[in-house]
Amino acid sequence: MAGEQGGAEITRARIVQTEALIRPYVRHTPTIIADAADFRLPSRPLPFKLECLQHSGSFKARGAFTNLLTRPVPKAGVVAASGGNHGAAVAYAAMKCGVPANIFVPTVTSPAKAERIRSYGANLVIGGDRYADALAASEIFAAESGAMRIHAYDQVETLLGQGTVGLEIEADTPQIDTLLVAVGGGGLIGGIAAWFAGRVKIIAVEPEGSPTLYRALKAGRPVDAPAEGLAADSLAPKQVGTLMFPIAQRYVDRALLIADDDIRAAQAALWDRLGVVTEPGGAAAFGALLSGKYVPQPEERVAVLVCGANTTAVRFD
Repeated sequence: MAGEQGGAEITRARIVQTEALIRPYVRHTPTIIADAADFRLPSRPLPFKLECLQHSGSFKARGAFTNLLTRPVPKAGVVAASGGNHGAAVAYAAMKCGVPANIFVPTVTSPAKAERIRSYGANLVIGGDRYADALAASEIFAAESGAMRIHAYDQVETLLGQGTVGLEIEADTPQIDTLLVAVGGGGLIGGIAAWFAGRVKIIAVEPEGSPTLYRALKAGRPVDAPAEGLAADSLAPKQVGTLMFPIAQRYVDRALLIADDDIRAAQAALWDRLGVVTEPGGAAAFGALLSGKYVPQPEERVAVLVCGANTTAVRFD
């Protein structure tokens, strides 16, 4: 019931209001139109929404600013648990808004993400093997300090902020039929699916080692899933959020699973053909198309969301 009520709050009208509120603080990220033939796919225009160029290196800045701009922040500041990207976004937004931030991340967090969090002046705590461990530690800190919790995905404000990605995609590429979106906890795909509300086919993409939404859709409810693989720092919570799940049930066409090698190939192709640097989670959606796990119909107009860039995979010497 709580999930259904939360999902009902993520409306197009509220996403429009949220976009106007956070517009001065986030980038309207570009969409570039590539030729699928450049990737040895059937030739057709192929839009890539480059949310990897967002402040703090991922779409997460949208939800972070939505929380900080719509909720009263206590003197103790804010606290967040994260695989890395949400923590970086909350740290960045807190820095811009002049409030203290405490970020808890697991040991699987990449060095690039940990360093980005520190660079924004947040107090970073690293501990535990997985996101669930960091979340538990952050909850204890919040209870003891009075800091405001900002959840990475299972919070109305977070979902509304991430939904503004869908608003921008529709504004820039209104002709698309299908959108491929990577999934971790589901805040991004939940917000986007609520925005499109069935007007565009939404395909979820997850690593085989972290089939969180895939298992939830099969079970009819959020259930525990493994948290393994190349993208474990961004696409591997224990369960999808309860707020996004009814949205996904209604508006996500299906969830696809791809191998780590598919993700690596997508990262390499995006760099080689477009000069776009992505972390594993950021390239996962394209991995489904490049690997043939998702095969469009001949006239289907597909777009890909590239959602994160926090990696040290490319170095410049």
